[in-house]
Amino acid sequence: MSQVLRTARDRSVLVLLGLLLLAPVLALAAYVAYKHQWASEQMAQLEPRYARLLGLEQQRDKLQTLAQQSAALVAQYAYPESQEATQAGNDAQRRVRDVFAKARLEVMSSQVLPAKQEKQFDRIPVVVRYEGQLTALQSAFVALAADPGPAILVEGFTAQTIGVVKAETPQMLGGQINLYVLRVHP
Repeated sequence: MSQVLRTARDRSVLVLLGLLLLAPVLALAAYVAYKHQWASEQMAQLEPRYARLLGLEQQRDKLQTLAQQSAALVAQYAYPESQEATQAGNDAQRRVRDVFAKARLEVMSSQVLPAKQEKQFDRIPVVVRYEGQLTALQSAFVALAADPGPAILVEGFTAQTIGVVKAETPQMLGGQINLYVLRVHP
């Protein structure tokens, strides 16, 4: 009987020894399966991004052309970031005074206000007080729209009659125009 117990104990020891030797192999297999599943999930997440990048790569020339056109439009509407905000405001003020003088409007005063940051631009307000005829004011607005430099945009204006309104004489107006120009923010 002791022989039977001994062989049963030997078998138990062998089974336990086999399980101890098999445990690291099973742990390694579980680790490899986990890493394989993780890598598959990562690949599934990266695949759409990679496809988008390939699409962008194929459209590189078109995107560069569009970026150049966009930069040209920004240059048409805004002062470059290399020019300081005060310089841009003073240039806009000079241009407005020139346009008003050519339109035969008398500039009573003009002022460049501090720049305010709006998204990627600095917004530089210019306030102009004027006097002149209605037709001169209309001419000034047309000339501002046709000015080749960076755009001078009208935020608002007021106009009121000066003196007595007579049908036979041109109407004189006085008021204020709130303008602004944009400068690319560094």
